[in-house]
Amino acid sequence: MSDYQPAQRTVVIPAIRCLFMMLLLALAIALPVVANEAPDVMLANVYRQHEDVTQFWVSEKLDGVRARWDGKQLISRGGNIFIAPAWFVKGFPDKPLDGELWMGRGHYQDVVSVVRKQIPDDGWKNVKFMVFDLPAHGGTFTERVEAMRHLATTPYLKVIEQFRVDSNKTLMDKLDDLVRQGGEGLVLHRQNALYHSGRSEDLLKLKPFEDAEAIVIGYKPGKGKNTGLMGAIKVRMDNGKTFYIGSGFTRQQRKNPPPIGSQVTYRFQGFTQAGIPRFAVFMRQRNE
Repeated sequence: MSDYQPAQRTVVIPAIRCLFMMLLLALAIALPVVANEAPDVMLANVYRQHEDVTQFWVSEKLDGVRARWDGKQLISRGGNIFIAPAWFVKGFPDKPLDGELWMGRGHYQDVVSVVRKQIPDDGWKNVKFMVFDLPAHGGTFTERVEAMRHLATTPYLKVIEQFRVDSNKTLMDKLDDLVRQGGEGLVLHRQNALYHSGRSEDLLKLKPFEDAEAIVIGYKPGKGKNTGLMGAIKVRMDNGKTFYIGSGFTRQQRKNPPPIGSQVTYRFQGFTQAGIPRFAVFMRQRNE
């Protein structure tokens, strides 16, 4: 017995150490790398059709993952570092850029699956960083548009086209045409606005429907064809009001619903008298 115990200790302890090291490696791969601070980004309000559209630049609203290039690395709106390959960011300027990591219309989830990995792979070859602003420029947006037109681009860094419209009708016609092609909507940026963080009336979004974000706080079990699955998620808005979202989910999403505490985007059509979004439909979980 005395001869057996040391041998057992010799085998077990290295095995435990190996398991511990494998666990640390798995955590290092899974957990995001956090930047020193989250970027102070400019956020859009909703366009209400009472503005003079000739005072704005207009661009397509891309359905991608918001990112800030700080001159050295790509950082998410929430402050996580995107581990992009060196060849992807080669040639990026040393100045801050605001943009979207994008793979084309309708490919939001594909972008997320690529950019969230802590060990980057060849999926980044299908991603482009689409620049729409220069947060450290200091000039008006018109001046920033001109500066972006002279920005040196790379195979993976492009500048979103900014254009003008002469009337609200032209703007809505442009929206209709874009949506027919699979686009999400438009962004209007006031021509004389300086860059500043937070929600702003100088930056407006226009879609065929409204959308917003909320935090998942619970679930309602499914019935009928959804028996045994998630029927609806309970969410909390920024103002503290809660409601359920029960449509817009795939069967796989009902099997594995967005976790408690996660942030989701939903679309809706106005509000009830109680201030609850009407006809809320799940769009996506915000992973960035």
